Amino acid sequence: MNVIEFSKLGEDVRASLQGKRWLLLMAEELPHATAALMFSELEDVLVAVDHRGHDVKDGLWARAVHLLMVDDGTEESQLQRSTGISKVVAGNDDVYAHLW
Repeated sequence: MNVIEFSKLGEDVRASLQGKRWLLLMAEELPHATAALMFSELEDVLVAVDHRGHDVKDGLWARAVHLLMVDDGTEESQLQRSTGISKVVAGNDDVYAHLW
């Protein structure tokens, strides 16, 4: 599967996303990822966010996310309903195990 991590995106974000299936972000990268989230939509790239270790706060970023990894004990179905994110997974699994 063709995955690129946010930290590995080049200067030309859109060009870096072309041909990729997934963009993987860490929660702390979200404030810096506006362009990447916008271009992921235009390039048909799915977005996964590893949000473990951080509180999930509502925001426009959630509209672009397809997979959200959260800490154990988080109510997955409620979070999925409130954010509209396709798949919310709680636990310590490797995020790559949940990409499709």
